[in-house]
Amino acid sequence: MSHLDPNSEKARSLRGELYYAFGPEFVRDRRRCELACDRFNNAGDVPRRRLVELWRDINQDSRPLPPQLSDPDEDATLFEDDPWIQAPIRIDNGQNIRLGENVMINFNCVIVDTCILSIGSRTLVGPNVSFYTGTHPLDPAIRNGTRGPEAGKEIHIGDDCWIGGNAIILAGVTVGKGATVGAGSVVTKDVPAFHVVAGNPARIIRKIETSMDPNSKLDSQKRETQGSEVPMAQLAEELEKKH
Repeated sequence: MSHLDPNSEKARSLRGELYYAFGPEFVRDRRRCELACDRFNNAGDVPRRRLVELWRDINQDSRPLPPQLSDPDEDATLFEDDPWIQAPIRIDNGQNIRLGENVMINFNCVIVDTCILSIGSRTLVGPNVSFYTGTHPLDPAIRNGTRGPEAGKEIHIGDDCWIGGNAIILAGVTVGKGATVGAGSVVTKDVPAFHVVAGNPARIIRKIETSMDPNSKLDSQKRETQGSEVPMAQLAEELEKKH
């Protein structure tokens, strides 16, 4: 976006400054994305190539698709590293999303991409997850409905993360590499790499021992094979003891 006028409303929005979201350009961008999401969500039984094409339309990714192969299964292998997006999905803008290779986003994801949302390679996003990069002033006199200014902060999700179903990731959050966010969590602060967080607001439950972490004390005979329901159950037990 280096070609943007630094004084434009769009440039201000991307920098996380106050901007006015109901100017004509923003209204057109949201409408374009809304229609692109509708086409993706209503695509039906179409080849993998077509789904990738429809996603790139949402994301405004102008890279050309590779030449089509005659065999549908072989053609699909050309897109093995492209993100897997499960419909339906609802996105505010689309142009500010950056996805790595082999990302999977499950159904009913909601993305408000006022600012950049980046999701690293091999990260898995459960159903009904929401990413909100947009924010509003707390002072209602400034907020002023649709006539007042909005703002935003970038969200960055590292490589190899797992975001559990119904989680909400709020503006300004960075989730470190290899982290797990428990189902139903509301993440308001940064998550360290290779840690499990859960709750509302999300808090650290424990560290994940993995060969990916150069500082890990992993016992090669004890691998982290259980799902997040185990640390989530531990969290529930801790909360019960406190009450």
